[in-house]
Amino acid sequence: MSNTGHERWMELALEQASEALKQGEFPVGCVLVAGGEVVGSGARYKSAGIDVNELDHAEIMALRNWLQRGRQGAGGCITAYVTLEPCFMCLGALMINDIGRIVFAYEDVMGGACGTDFSRPLTAGHERMAEGHMPCNTGGHIYLKYGSTLSDSRIIGGVMRKESLELFYEFFSNDSNEYLKDTYLAHYTIQQGRRL
Repeated sequence: MSNTGHERWMELALEQASEALKQGEFPVGCVLVAGGEVVGSGARYKSAGIDVNELDHAEIMALRNWLQRGRQGAGGCITAYVTLEPCFMCLGALMINDIGRIVFAYEDVMGGACGTDFSRPLTAGHERMAEGHMPCNTGGHIYLKYGSTLSDSRIIGGVMRKESLELFYEFFSNDSNEYLKDTYLAHYTIQQGRRL
């Protein structure tokens, strides 16, 4: 798929993110595409207010929307377009739901998971389990199982990065936004945004 094709769908994810920003939410948008159609979409929800949580990320909201629409395009042929690099939770949810490709705009230097090496176990105790010190009846490590899916997926970063950065810069420049304030991501984004 050409960059023009990716940009077409990323623009829709950016629209989701812009709407989230207008609502005072963290500006992350996600669009799931299969067969030239949007099959799911969502934006970050509950990053502000009294019900702040770390469950209602844009990718999770898009997957919920995809489920409500009847799971069109399953079987690895869905591409997720996200304005921010997915975190571990969202990357895992996309993998488990057999999303075949992930395209993101802006790198999450604090919590992004797309550069993780899934070719080896991530748990600290895996060596002890292999030596028989801890019970292990799984027949293999979950990360190795899903590692093949991840390596078969194509992960592309930086598509419409500038446009996404502008949204995050606006968010972090607003002193009334408390979400992730004074974090490494906020400082990095302010620094990047000043170069626009």
